[in-house]
Amino acid sequence: MKRIEHLGIAVESLEKSIPLFEALLNTPCYKKEGVASEGVQTAFFQVGESKIELLEASKPDSPIAKFLEKNGPGFHHVAFEVADIDAELERLEKAGFQLIHQSPKDGADNKRIAFLHPKSTNGLLVELCQEKNA
Repeated sequence: MKRIEHLGIAVESLEKSIPLFEALLNTPCYKKEGVASEGVQTAFFQVGESKIELLEASKPDSPIAKFLEKNGPGFHHVAFEVADIDAELERLEKAGFQLIHQSPKDGADNKRIAFLHPKSTNGLLVELCQEKNA
């Protein structure tokens, strides 16, 4: 793991949440992007070397919609930047972690991503991410 890449926060409305986080973090949202495969709209904020990612459901059956229904808005996941996501997934699976994604998929912010199941990480949803160009 290289660093914490971002913290994901589930929100009910990007329209309402972006101004709140711009004021809280004293920085503008630098990117909004949809990820159709995950049924999510995202908004990103740079905070030092890491980022905050706001996640709004764009489909009623998306993972974020289900999370919001069960838990309400709030902390959703931590994402770690890795140098080689394929090798890291193999290493973690051999170490006994349960993978949600057996292989990386395209995510927001020019990343290849994969998630680890919270059942194998003390209840924490963990995302691995690697720059697509890396």
